[in-house]
Amino acid sequence: QVQFVESGGGLVQPGGSLRLSCTASGFTFSTYAMSWYRKPPGKERELVASITSAPYFRNYVDSVKGRFTISRDNAKNTVYLQMNSLKPEDTAVYYCRAQRSGQRIGDWGQGTQVTVSS
Repeated sequence: QVQFVESGGGLVQPGGSLRLSCTASGFTFSTYAMSWYRKPPGKERELVASITSAPYFRNYVDSVKGRFTISRDNAKNTVYLQMNSLKPEDTAVYYCRAQRSGQRIGDWGQGTQVTVSS
């Protein structure tokens, strides 16, 4: 059974940093691209960042380029999202998913809440 468990969210002041983690199970992690999504309050879920399987190409939505970094540890079946210079508009529930050949697998996890506020 494919599962995703996100953690690391919290309340942070503007300009602060957080590191999110997502541990996956139920599939061969190293062979899948991994992505982080977020759902801001009252808005649709959006793709934030992706990292392929080797050679680990990365892509980011324009609004987070230069501030967020996605990485993965295949030995731990975990994908990370380092978020720096956080802004109030980054407030959202953050989720991870796996995909290969354009197809996502599994269902959404519980997500982790990130709130950026002074």
